Amino acid sequence: MQWRRGIRHGKIHRRPQVSDILNMGAGTQMIVAFFLLMALRVPVAFALGLSAMYAMWQIGFGFELAGDLIATGIAKYALLAIPFFILAGTLMGTLGIAERMIRFFRILIGSLPGGMGVVGTVVCLFWGAVSGSGPASVAAIGPMIIKGMEEDGYPRAAAAALVCTGAAFSIVIPPSIGLVIYGVIAETSISALFIAAIIPGLFMGVLMLVVLPFIKSTNREGLDKLSPAPASNGYWRDLGQSFRESFWGLMTPVVILGGIYSGIFTPTEAALVATVYAIAVGAFAYRTLTIRALYEALTEAASSSAVVMLVVAYASLFGWVVTVEDLVGQYSDQLLGLSDNGGVILMVIMLILLIAGMFMDPVTVMFISLPIFLPVVRELGWDPVWFGVLVMVNLAIGLITPPVGINLYVAANITRQPLERIARAALPFLAISVIGLAIVAAVPALSLFLPEVLK
Repeated sequence: MQWRRGIRHGKIHRRPQVSDILNMGAGTQMIVAFFLLMALRVPVAFALGLSAMYAMWQIGFGFELAGDLIATGIAKYALLAIPFFILAGTLMGTLGIAERMIRFFRILIGSLPGGMGVVGTVVCLFWGAVSGSGPASVAAIGPMIIKGMEEDGYPRAAAAALVCTGAAFSIVIPPSIGLVIYGVIAETSISALFIAAIIPGLFMGVLMLVVLPFIKSTNREGLDKLSPAPASNGYWRDLGQSFRESFWGLMTPVVILGGIYSGIFTPTEAALVATVYAIAVGAFAYRTLTIRALYEALTEAASSSAVVMLVVAYASLFGWVVTVEDLVGQYSDQLLGLSDNGGVILMVIMLILLIAGMFMDPVTVMFISLPIFLPVVRELGWDPVWFGVLVMVNLAIGLITPPVGINLYVAANITRQPLERIARAALPFLAISVIGLAIVAAVPALSLFLPEVLK
């Protein structure tokens, strides 16, 4: 290796040359190239693909292998759940199912302390059982919830922050696209992951309610200019009417999750059932299904699915290089060598995931990090189901963490608020979420209780 030498304060300092990076293994060069491309604002999928193909060229494999690897990476039955869950969630937003659900919950619990803040939290978590996508949830139900929270005295930025947080944890509440991907990578039962995520997901929602008294404004000036609350015919009559109107939408998670847990269909089949169910409800129950609405839903779902699946496709190249270069063995050994204490290693893993989640979407983070972390999980004897739930909670926090909290960007777009203002309003939710992550990590029973009971 060549080094530049300089003398400063009587010491010899060495500065690495470009040649030092080139002398690294192809796998390490790939990782360096990936982060350089990300710094240059290259889209994540292409950063993964370009860095992986560079490493393949360095190793000496032809690019003709890339096509086979990509095809193998996405030709997995379980991955079919992703586009169908996205389509089901999109259809339910487009066909007015989400609006009816919000109206029902507003009447049911809107009079509780916290009012629309409680409604927003419940709806966001409930919607997670429909869509399984954080940004999609913000876009689908955000405008309605934020408007209702403003009417109830919440500042717009605080309302947007709540929606961002609730929608983020929708990737924990089953059915979850993230849990599907984790199950594929870790070769773990997706049904078990879905069951395990229920209590932690609800627990994170309860923690959100703790923040509500601190963000609700006491200044109600200007609220009269907003749309008045709907006329009331009495609580029970209004509740009954809204329940009848929203019944078929409220049955969606019952159909999906009930079918999975009863063994009637697999999580992948459940995604298709959810799509057919959404179309049937829109066509026959609510009669909101039109050719235009179907076209818009299909277009939006295709666009969202393409982004996710493109990342999955190029991540398969990345993962192949990681395997060939034995980066898993190298990095996992280093991780295990940090300490004899499993708790310390877990804290390091969680910190890495938290930092990575600030800059990358959950799917990318999982494909890059899990091949390295999972051997550590097996070596230390941790339950992969518990670890999967922990990963999802961690990555959910990343969706609301600057500088690249995806949910924050979506909320800023739909509210026309500066990103910085929403990010500041999200800080209380971020703080309580980190506390919740620590509790889920420290108490594995939160995740493993239901799977053990339902065995």
